[in-house]
Amino acid sequence: MTSNKLYVVLVTTSTPKQAEEIAEHLVRQQLAACVNIIGPIRSVYVWEGNLQKEEEYLLFIKAAAQNFADLESAVREKHSYAVPEVIALEVVEGSQPYLEWVLSATPMRRVPEK
Repeated sequence: MTSNKLYVVLVTTSTPKQAEEIAEHLVRQQLAACVNIIGPIRSVYVWEGNLQKEEEYLLFIKAAAQNFADLESAVREKHSYAVPEVIALEVVEGSQPYLEWVLSATPMRRVPEK
């Protein structure tokens, strides 16, 4: 079963190097069609009871929804955070040629036969 649903997935990292490594891995593995890296940004949050103010880098990942589990797993595998941000936002509308390109660049992942 295939789906035409697309996500923009948000991930933050502590360094531009890690952001680029994750982006390249996702694109090479066809888990993302494109990744934009924005930063530095300032993040304010509570972690382990303490207020944190950190410089981070934000990845905007364009991907097929059907591959989200594999994408999340790949991010968690490459990420240095104990609990990395991996948030998927559904794409509701967009330029049809661009949406088609994202789908063609991120084909459905096949589960290997046993």
